[in-house]
Amino acid sequence: MFLRALTLLTLSCLTEAKQKDFYTFKVVNSRGRLVSLDKYRGSVSLVVNVASECGYTDEHYKDLQQLQKDFGPFHFNVLAFPCNQFGQQEPGSDKEIDSFVRRVYEVSFPIFSKIAVVGIGANNAYKYLVEASRKEPTWNFWKYLIDTDGKVVDAWGPDVSVKEIRPRIADMVRKLIIKRKEEL
Repeated sequence: MFLRALTLLTLSCLTEAKQKDFYTFKVVNSRGRLVSLDKYRGSVSLVVNVASECGYTDEHYKDLQQLQKDFGPFHFNVLAFPCNQFGQQEPGSDKEIDSFVRRVYEVSFPIFSKIAVVGIGANNAYKYLVEASRKEPTWNFWKYLIDTDGKVVDAWGPDVSVKEIRPRIADMVRKLIIKRKEEL
C-alpha cells in the first residue's frame, strides 16, 4: 500500500514538472469542449479573468476586443476566463456569459468556462500563472502576458488599463512578425 502511494506521488510530481509553461494545460471552453492551450503556442497571449457585472467590464472588454482585432488571431490572442470569485460579478452560466459578451461587446477572442482563479479550487492553468508571476488576482480583470513559448512575461491588476499595456503587446507582436519573416 505504501509503495503504491509513493508511486502515485512520484507520478504526480512528474506530471507537475511537465507543466512548465502555460500552453501545456488543457481547459474547457464556454461551449463545454476540452481545449489544449498548446494551440496558442507560437503566438502572444493576454490571459484575463473576466466578469460581466464589474465596474471594469465595459472599458476592459472594449479594449480587449480592440487588441484582438488589431493583433489577432495569428500573432496574438486574448484568452478570457470568466470568474465569479470577486464580488459575485460573473453569476451567469457559460452559455449566458458567452452570449452576453458576443452580443454586447462583439468579442471574437476565446471565452473559456467559468473557473476559480484563486484558492484551493483554482484552475491549474491559473495556479501556474500565479506561481510563475508571483502575482495573485485580487479582483476581476487581472491580465497575464504570455510569450510565444508559454512563459509569463508580466501581470497587472485591473487598475492598469489595457491601453497602458498595449505598447508592450505591440512590441512583442512586432518582434514575432519580424522573426517569422526572417524564417521564410
